[in-house]
Amino acid sequence: MNKIETLDILQQIKNGEISPQEALSRFCTEPFGDLSYAKPDYHRVLRQGIPEIIYGEGKTAEQILGVSKAFLEKYQSLILITRLSVEKAEYLQTKLNLTYYEDAHIGIIGEFPKVNGNGTIAVVTAGTSDIPIAKEAVLTAKALGNEVVEIYDVGVAGLHRLLSKLDIITNAQVVIAIAGMEGALASVLGGLVDCPVIGVPTSVGYGASFNGLSALLSMLNSCSSGVCVVNIDNGFGAGYLASIINHQRIKNYENTVS
Repeated sequence: MNKIETLDILQQIKNGEISPQEALSRFCTEPFGDLSYAKPDYHRVLRQGIPEIIYGEGKTAEQILGVSKAFLEKYQSLILITRLSVEKAEYLQTKLNLTYYEDAHIGIIGEFPKVNGNGTIAVVTAGTSDIPIAKEAVLTAKALGNEVVEIYDVGVAGLHRLLSKLDIITNAQVVIAIAGMEGALASVLGGLVDCPVIGVPTSVGYGASFNGLSALLSMLNSCSSGVCVVNIDNGFGAGYLASIINHQRIKNYENTVS
């Protein structure tokens, strides 16, 4: 049940078409499923505006299939599966209409929604090696209804490359800065734009980068205001957070329901 359906039920109460008791019954019906190995959260879209995302790593292909079918039975129009291996994707494609994006390790069931965000999300990487994480952020943001621009390989080792794209970046509503090594890109972008910057440290780099820990600590210690940081290689988390920022509205439920 989404927010539109919820408002419709509330309007029916207001019009005297159904009783409050009947409405309560509808709201309370199966807020989550029970598949023994998983409990799909059917009401997350009602609470948060975004349905539950399936994390593929650590789950068997059969478990992912079961959870996906549970959401499809509740008429969920799009299902996003992250960290999905090639082998699991191939199995799922024999059972479901799934599109697999191997570079991002993401599977999508359903069609991308129409763009409904306030502006654009700029996904910027320091190097070409950071692109797989960027693709995870890009697909997540698009699956949540955002327009995304992609700008790759513009790290601080050649700052002129970044400056050549500054007009595009400064027009964004949110910027996602993805970098390994020392993770300097997030701080640089934070000092150039007037919108939130989401730093994504990646595990790209030589020994002393400690699989992304160096970039993580650099981004957390950024001197640029307006920079927040997600976990190492967490392109999904960055795309999700950027979507929330790009969809912010002034909440006025009284006017919405009336």
